[in-house]
Amino acid sequence: MSLKKELFTVGVFTKINTRRFFRDKLAIFFTILFPLIFLFVFGFINKSSGGDVSFKVAVINQSDSSFAKQFVKDMGKQKVFDISKDITTVGQADDKMNKSQLDAAIILPEDFGTVKPGQTNPSGTAKVRYNQNNQQAGSTLTSIMQAEFKGMNGKFVHVDEPFQATGEARTRDGLSSFDYAFAGLVGFSVIGMGIFGPINVFPELKKQGILRRLHTTPLKVWQYFLSTALTQLILGTLSMAVMFFFAITIFDLHIVGDWTSWIQLAAFLALGVTSILGIGLAIGGWAKNERQAAPLSNIVVFPMMFLSGTFFPRFLMPEWLQSVTAWLPLTPVIDGVRLIATEGKNLIDILPQVGMIGMWLVVVYLIAFRVFRWE
Repeated sequence: MSLKKELFTVGVFTKINTRRFFRDKLAIFFTILFPLIFLFVFGFINKSSGGDVSFKVAVINQSDSSFAKQFVKDMGKQKVFDISKDITTVGQADDKMNKSQLDAAIILPEDFGTVKPGQTNPSGTAKVRYNQNNQQAGSTLTSIMQAEFKGMNGKFVHVDEPFQATGEARTRDGLSSFDYAFAGLVGFSVIGMGIFGPINVFPELKKQGILRRLHTTPLKVWQYFLSTALTQLILGTLSMAVMFFFAITIFDLHIVGDWTSWIQLAAFLALGVTSILGIGLAIGGWAKNERQAAPLSNIVVFPMMFLSGTFFPRFLMPEWLQSVTAWLPLTPVIDGVRLIATEGKNLIDILPQVGMIGMWLVVVYLIAFRVFRWE
């Protein structure tokens, strides 16, 4: 059989596999719609937070001074304080803190804001009350309150400060939490296309005897693998296009760079999907039925899903764990997407990630060809 005829066979099976996908509602859901669910969940979480840090607090004003009343009013205008309006006593605040519904309570004692004998200015000490297991939030709130009072004190008493600190803004924006989350969601989508696709299809085709009948034809394993890979790239392009559309239009995802960044990102994703697909081909091709495919796929997928930066960035992990997880097949895919999309890197800059993906591509396809069974 000539190469032209062999490639024609690949094209025919690519069309068959693609049509089979669009007739399978469950496959459409898990390949396209399921990643979108995670996109909207993470997107709306990020959008609702707006990138600002806030603390759920109760302000218990025990003072009748006008200064204390104005102080509480001013606190309500600051985004860092999410003040609960229905808590008026220390007991209510303690009950909420015990249920983790409140970060802390800010107590203004009776003499807060009053002018004491011998003084000309109002004074007072506010108390930040918090649970011991929420010490980080309590310490942060105490520091914030001290900074607030420092500004107030400067209005009444002038003190020379020989040491000061100033802030300098960079000319370039940093990464938002959604930018990090989106790269991980792309990795999650790659897993769905590359692994869950073949392990769901191959055992079913073996069960129906379709692969056994194909084995009696001149069809070769590489032709079948290539047609499957082309099908997944077509479906992957569709799935990624939908994800990027919603991420950009609804959640303001920013892709750093010009139109060439999009081309390099598409090429890199094609390489990543092809590499991860080899794992799905190996598992699905080896397994005789769903009972063999499901547990083995879970053993492979879940470590990558939680340790490759899918749901949270790897820099939050201990250094030794970062070194270990850097060798997982999905890690360079997610890292590469993040570097191209949010830092404007090109394929030359991310050669370590490209090389790692290329190494895994060779390894997993060698295994896939060795373990593939037609029945």
